Amino acid sequence: QVQLVESGGGLVQAGGSLRLSCAASAIDFSTGTMGWYRQAPGKQRELVADITGVGNTTYADSVKGRFTISGDNAKNTVYLQMSSLKPEDTGVYYCNALIYSGKTYWGKGTPVTVSS
Repeated sequence: QVQLVESGGGLVQAGGSLRLSCAASAIDFSTGTMGWYRQAPGKQRELVADITGVGNTTYADSVKGRFTISGDNAKNTVYLQMSSLKPEDTGVYYCNALIYSGKTYWGKGTPVTVSS
């Protein structure tokens, strides 16, 4: 069955970098869209970046030029490389999969804290 497991979160100083990983099972990346979302305390969950099966990417305006989403089909893993991190990037980051049928799946999240 479909399962998404995030890892790589942690505590980092402003200006630093982190790479998040999402290990996916029972999902063909070519069949839909994989994405990263984040949620800060007291705020709504928001889209950070996503990538389609053909490699097209979308980024939130707040992370353009700083974050890069990528996928490794052989490893069934999606990555989010984050650089030049800011305190406003703090939150729990969730992996999401949207498949062609319209069904969506979520990971449990990995926390990212950026100190000033």
